[in-house]
Amino acid sequence: MPNRLARSTSPYLRQHAENPVDWYEWGEEAFAEARRRDVPLLVSVGYAACHWCHVMAHESFEDPAVAAVMNSRFVNVKVDREERPDLDAAYMAATQAMTGQGGWPMTVFATPEGDPFFCGTYFPPVPVAGRPSFGQVLDALSRTWRERRDDVRAGAAELLTALGGGAAPDAGGTAGAGAPPADDDGAALDLDAVAQVSGLAVDALAGTYDAEHGGFGGAPKFPPSTTLEWLLRRAARTGDDRALGMAEGTLEAMARGGMADQVGGGFARYAVDGTWTVPHFEKMLEDNALLLRVYARWWRLTGSDLARRVVEGTADWLLRDLRTAEGGFASSLDADTEGVEGATYVWTPATLTEVLGPEDGAWAAELFGVTAAGTFEAGTSVLQLRADPDDPLRFERVRRTLLDARSRRPQPGRDDKVVAAWNGIAVAALAEAGAAFERREWVAAAVGAARLLDEVHLHEGGDGLTRLVRASRDGAVGTAPGVLADYAAVAEAFLVLSGVTGDPHWAGRGGALLDTVLARFRAPGHGFRDTADDQTDPVVARLSARPDVTDGPSAGGQSAAAGALLARAALSGSARDRRAAELALAGPLSIAHRHPRAVGWALATAEAVLDGPREVAVLGRADDPGRVALVRTALRSAAPGLVLAQGDPDEVAASADAVGLLRDRPLVGGRAAAYVCRGFVCDRPTTDPGTLRAALS
Repeated sequence: MPNRLARSTSPYLRQHAENPVDWYEWGEEAFAEARRRDVPLLVSVGYAACHWCHVMAHESFEDPAVAAVMNSRFVNVKVDREERPDLDAAYMAATQAMTGQGGWPMTVFATPEGDPFFCGTYFPPVPVAGRPSFGQVLDALSRTWRERRDDVRAGAAELLTALGGGAAPDAGGTAGAGAPPADDDGAALDLDAVAQVSGLAVDALAGTYDAEHGGFGGAPKFPPSTTLEWLLRRAARTGDDRALGMAEGTLEAMARGGMADQVGGGFARYAVDGTWTVPHFEKMLEDNALLLRVYARWWRLTGSDLARRVVEGTADWLLRDLRTAEGGFASSLDADTEGVEGATYVWTPATLTEVLGPEDGAWAAELFGVTAAGTFEAGTSVLQLRADPDDPLRFERVRRTLLDARSRRPQPGRDDKVVAAWNGIAVAALAEAGAAFERREWVAAAVGAARLLDEVHLHEGGDGLTRLVRASRDGAVGTAPGVLADYAAVAEAFLVLSGVTGDPHWAGRGGALLDTVLARFRAPGHGFRDTADDQTDPVVARLSARPDVTDGPSAGGQSAAAGALLARAALSGSARDRRAAELALAGPLSIAHRHPRAVGWALATAEAVLDGPREVAVLGRADDPGRVALVRTALRSAAPGLVLAQGDPDEVAASADAVGLLRDRPLVGGRAAAYVCRGFVCDRPTTDPGTLRAALS
């Protein structure tokens, strides 16, 4: 009989609906039951595409004997980390503090109030390599709760103190040499100091760069998307060859290795080795949307053919494999196919020959590095493309044939949950790339996803502010409120979409979300909290006393909010937004010279600040080819701080909602014109795309 999780909107939770475990969703019902029975909480955190989450579920949660122990001695709670990133981050901080490492599945034992007293990750069904079995952990902790209750609660209190008692990074920027000062009475940031921090961060990053294989550090290697975005923006602003070299070396290595899907487009989650050869096969919307944007920027900066191919493959994969019936984008594809990791994607020389025939099969095996010994498991190989094909037409024919054959294999499961932040990143990436590459279907897909976010995820709160729900599925929203990263990513996406389409509706909706950020997400000092001040979970509040200034695989909430506020300031002329953006950057930039990979998006946003940002207003009739050419030229620029608005001058003059950057800017001789402003100074308008290109270079 299905348990409570059958009613959940989360595909991950629904995967556990048939477990014999008496699972609860996170919430007061679980807390009340734990208090009534006087037993601890067992909180299991994971996500739908997590390989080891599936392993532990099969080994332990599907075992009736294990489930009976769990049910009798604990109140068991399942959490989808993708729906509750705030709760995941809070418990992950506790897990890392207690064990020195983290990951998923995450297993947390907590008091009935939710305060953790023992944390871990995967526990095997039998003891392995010094790791206790899950059954041993259950026995030990239930006995400790019964016999040493005061010690358990004292330990939980001590952990809470440790997590909340340290000093946050200095938002005023005094944490280290070169940190940019924030001055409440004057400029928010000293731009000379910011430029110095950017240079020091390159020095620090270079010490970890893998010059042979690309990337930073050793295995496993994750795509450092926000760091690459910063390096490319810095190279565009300063001509820094070292920054460009590290970015290009990493981008090419990732694109040619096995982490890139050479047949279907897009990227796996990470490479398990240091050479980008063998991936962990799950494919995530968040990663691919970020990489789409980064590779498009590389193409805009250098014209790289490889960058173009990656952009086209990734965008087409997003539309083909992740788009939902409602127009949004699903969260991920599973690492496993019918319980076997990577089964959909790997090949042998024999299977290539079976699909392609002997001649093309042998050619493809050599091109893609498929050998008899294999590069993965059981003699299979992950496709790589270490060199460009000598016959592009043959390559495209072979690629399409392999993709068609692969599509007839069993496929990995798809998490159809639509996450606001990740869809926001995808909207911005597809809109920018679609306009630059003249792919209307990409822009149309961006508009469709934005409409879903606008119509399903956004609602007006009782306080008159626009609120955002984090996730939906099949057009129905979940219960988790949006966190700061959701508000910031969706707001920026709407501002980008307004510039690409010329529709002021999107700028208005993005601005409404940023009004909520300023009203409800302020933290003491100059930063932002990850959750709204009126929607914070009590457990999260106890475990997360300090704002998080770091970036993860994607932009952290603080730096994402700074970027979105900076863009709105450029569009509207708002000094309040500009100041809030710069002050929010002060905390992340205070650690950038020591830990640049931890604040990649903050550094990328700082490059936009140093670049002006470049404000481009294009005025012209909607059907004027001159306006289209000027907009395309602007969107193909690599200027790190580019912010674009476009519109019809008559409509701008008649509308109270028009973007401020467009106001009082006439046509030039009746022709469409572009106005470029930077650092509060504007150039003369131009009707010539070549002149505009030069102004943005």
